Amino acid sequence: MHILVADDDLTCRSLTRGLLKSFGRECTLASDGDEAWASIENTEGPLLAILDWTMPGPDGLELCRRVRALPEGRLVYAMLLTARTGREDVLEGLRSGADDYLTKPCDPQELFARVQVGERMLGLQESLARRVRELEDALHNVQQLQGLLPICSYCKAIRSDQDYWQQVEHYMSAHVAGMRFSHGICPPCYLKEIQPQLDAARKSMLKPSPLREEAPTR
Repeated sequence: MHILVADDDLTCRSLTRGLLKSFGRECTLASDGDEAWASIENTEGPLLAILDWTMPGPDGLELCRRVRALPEGRLVYAMLLTARTGREDVLEGLRSGADDYLTKPCDPQELFARVQVGERMLGLQESLARRVRELEDALHNVQQLQGLLPICSYCKAIRSDQDYWQQVEHYMSAHVAGMRFSHGICPPCYLKEIQPQLDAARKSMLKPSPLREEAPTR
């Protein structure tokens, strides 16, 4: 999972990267808001962004607002890192769209714990987004079955969009995700098709064999 650290203070930026590296995390660095925003826009996949409140270009608050305005499906967890500790500052940061708020100087264990929370949240959101896509695909496949289906009056085969005929189970398997079939025999078909065969076989077994002609005696 990608981590972005944006801070105009070189010492703070390097310290945060060093702490994350000690916890087995790699990150990208940005020295101002413009560089941070370019990294956010160009990152594919889930992104955890640790953003300084005050820096040149878009500050942390503005970056959080932009993150919240990203197209649906972009997964960005925005964490504000700042020396401001007042209650109103915390509320302002959260109202701007920040997912978390961490004050400088940050405790290493607290930083790692909050990063883990962000990673779990992004993982859950990614899993949920994947499930939504799967449901949308399934719904699309079901919707393809709506309307009239050309079906043979005799063998019940279905004519596909490519104008060739398929057995109904093959057609359904190709158009409905996860569709599987088990074959059986319904009672009417059993009486119509199977029972006569069984009766005929039973009669054949019970029918006496013709007597062989005895050879004439001399």
